[in-house]
Amino acid sequence: MGVMEMMSETSAREGEASMYEYVEGRDFNPVEKVILERRSVRRYREEQVPEGAVRRILECGRFAPSAGNSQPWRFVVVRDRKMLEGMERAVRLRCRVFSFLLDWRRSPLGRLALLNSRLFIRLKRNELAPAPFASITLIALGKLRLFHGAPTVIFILEDRRGAGKPHVDVGICGQNMVLAAHSLGLGTCWVGFIELLRYSPYWKRRLGVRYPYRLAEAIALGYPVGKPDGMVARELQEVAWFEDGKCRTVL
Repeated sequence: MGVMEMMSETSAREGEASMYEYVEGRDFNPVEKVILERRSVRRYREEQVPEGAVRRILECGRFAPSAGNSQPWRFVVVRDRKMLEGMERAVRLRCRVFSFLLDWRRSPLGRLALLNSRLFIRLKRNELAPAPFASITLIALGKLRLFHGAPTVIFILEDRRGAGKPHVDVGICGQNMVLAAHSLGLGTCWVGFIELLRYSPYWKRRLGVRYPYRLAEAIALGYPVGKPDGMVARELQEVAWFEDGKCRTVL
């Protein structure tokens, strides 16, 4: 065995040890780094993602845990730019309607728009985005692209017959994929606004969305512009820690 082969084997053994055991004070292992350094990417290069990389990402999603191993998901990969642009136009049109009805800052409906927006939130439509009204207006004005210019988009369809909580399983599946993508040097962004494509029979038909499946989420995928990844400060959350008959608060 040559020196390079011996070094490679030793490095592999050391890497395996660092991955599968906890040692106090040791630096983050590669898996932890992928989780901690991954950021949402909203600017992508035009370069297309290799098909082999997409297949590996899908495989990582397929191996996600699910209740009863029901795997309540189906994937649709779109790499056709005209098709992606068509979906963006459809969502932009619906956002213009929503903006007119809901954005009390711009809508001529005034107070009625304010009442509509409150109803919108009560119906939990704020699941579209953390700040749905701001995003709706930006998309309506063409200032925010639905897929952020990503050359590949993975749509996740949820099988509503899944055991337990299929929407949770779909989230786990998607997280597997975005972390796998980051480990391959790719950027991703969850796209909740594809929810609005549910109102389009045309796009539901094109994407093959029919019962028992529903359009759950989409993941924009591509090579990021610049280097957006890296650890950032996050607000600490208190944790109630029960042990030895006592409860303490830890951060």
